Order: sequence, then C-alpha cells, then structure tokens
Amino acid sequence: MVSAMEGTACEDFDALAVDIAAFQCDAVPTVARLAENRGIDPAALTQADDIVALSCDAFRLRRVAAHLPAQDSRCFRSSGTTQGAAARSRHPFRSTKTYACGALAWGRPMLWPDREQLRFIGLIAPEATAADSSLSFMLARFAETLGGPSSWHWHDGQLDLDGVAAACLAAKDVAEPVLVAGTAFALVHLCDALGDQRLPLPTGSRVMQTGGFKGQSREVDSATLRHAIAESFAVPASHVVGEYGMTELSSQLYQATLRAALGCGPAPVSDTAYHAPPWVRVRAVDPVTLAPVSFGSEGLCRIVDLANVDSSVAIQTDDRIRQHPNESIELLGRTEGATPRGCSLAAEHLLEPNQ
Repeated sequence: MVSAMEGTACEDFDALAVDIAAFQCDAVPTVARLAENRGIDPAALTQADDIVALSCDAFRLRRVAAHLPAQDSRCFRSSGTTQGAAARSRHPFRSTKTYACGALAWGRPMLWPDREQLRFIGLIAPEATAADSSLSFMLARFAETLGGPSSWHWHDGQLDLDGVAAACLAAKDVAEPVLVAGTAFALVHLCDALGDQRLPLPTGSRVMQTGGFKGQSREVDSATLRHAIAESFAVPASHVVGEYGMTELSSQLYQATLRAALGCGPAPVSDTAYHAPPWVRVRAVDPVTLAPVSFGSEGLCRIVDLANVDSSVAIQTDDRIRQHPNESIELLGRTEGATPRGCSLAAEHLLEPNQ
C-alpha cells in the first residue's frame, strides 16, 4: 500500500478507500445501515471524502465488524471512564497483523528513527493484564521490536513509582537509552509524585505520551505537560512526543519534534502538530454539516484509516482540530457539552428503522 515515511503511496488513496468502503457496505451491517439511511450508493463513490463516516458512538451502540464474534482474535475496548464500563467502545479484530504492522511502520520513524534498540519503560498496564487495550497491545509490539530490557509500571490503577525509578536508574547505570511510554494522566501523576526530584535518563532517551484526561480529576495543558516531562526525565523537550490514537482506529498520529531534532525530517509547522501515516487522511469538518472546512479553520476531526478494513474505513470523532496545509493537525480538545449535531445525526441513523 505505502512505503516508509520518506516514501510515496504505491496505490491511489481514494481508490483504495472507496473499494474498502464498498466492501464494508456489503459485509458490515452497521456501515450498510448508515450508508443506506444517508442515501449513499457505494458503487458511485469516487473519493474518500464522500464516504459516509461512522460516528465513534457507533462502536459502543453496535458491533462494527465484517466477521462473526466467533472469529474475533481480539476485541479492543475503550476505557469507558466517563460513562462506565457499559458505554465502552468495542473494536473487534479477526486478525491483529495489519494493526501491528502499521503501528510499527509509523512508530519506528516517529519514535526511534535513529536506533535499532532501546530499553522500554511502560507507564501503562502490561498486555498480559490488559488484553483489551489497543495501547497496551501496540506498546508490547514496540518493546518486542526494540529488543532491550522492558518493564511495566501501572497495576490496578496505580503507578509503581519505585519500579519506574529503579528502571530509570538501571538504564542510567549502563548508559542505555530508553523509550518511556505512558498516558498523559500517568505522566502527570509521576511528575507530581516526584516534586523537585528527577529521574534522569541516559542521553538519547525519549518519551511518548498519549491520551487526555477524560474522566480524571485533573487536567494539564500540553505545553506545561511537555515541559514537566522533559524536566522529570532530563530529556530535551523535542524528545517528548505526543501520540494520538483511539480504540476505533487501527492507526496512530504522532508529533514530529523528535524527527526534526534528529535531522530526520523538516521542522514541523508547530511543535504540537500531529502527523498521520500515508495510509490515513485527516480532515476538519463542520460540526453540523460534516462538510470539510478550509485549511486553518477549526472543525471536527474526520479520519479515513485504510487499516480499518474489517470495521469502518471512515470515522467521525467529536475532537476539535485545526488542519494545516501540509496535512498535519492541531488538537484543540474535545467538544464541550452535547454531542455535535452532525455526529448526533449519524448515531441516530444507526438506531432508526429504515424508512
């Protein structure tokens, strides 16, 4: 489909996207129902922007899959922190091979373009105890590929600060660089717990932080958090890389500050801009009409992810973004209050009987 980050697409993005959409209209009842109620003829589609996008709400209201439950090899679920476990989104997979391949193909150039091996410190639950977490699954693949010693320090909803400190000291003692990865909430907890103390990492270390503060009691803006993480681990701010992903997707976006600092790519338009892999297209759309808005304007985040073959290739979120001409995006936070009208209508179309 595509080569590495420096490469180009081997097939036309729009052609692949509409082919996948047509398959899903045949094989995924939830997608078929939405397309029919929106008057979309899959055979008439010519470009990705015309594919009907499934609201993230659909993944908690209906099963979204081209296969039967008995064929699930894994089902990823969202945390469900704001509305309880019953409201968790579910994303079934009959195979995780494409997910793993894509995660490594984009994670490598964005997080370790300069090294073949790194130690790994995870501030999330290990895959063995969080089999339904797409983040734990992805980071387990990272740790395996990086090949160095790895450790995990989030257990029963608590951060093992002593374990993190010991892992950082072990890396420092042998001067082996580390990839630390964790949620924003876990990293804030770590920075708060450290106070004026530091856990200095060897030169060449980097930190990946992901996720917001949904359902948590405290929120910290991204610039403040980046500075605090850099201070706590004694790494350059450029080596703190934000990741954007969600249960409903099979791919991730990353900030490009590390690549730029290492001379592996041009300076990003903004330190806080997120970049998608070549097999993902992100658009800012109007919250009512869901039509694309102009570059530089604020809108809701619409994502076409070609790796979402067995679910829905087009996803409509209620995250607010601003899109840059170079295809990167700024995350502006989640929509406050009620679900945006466009997303609400998309969800209603799944529940209403066909007229």
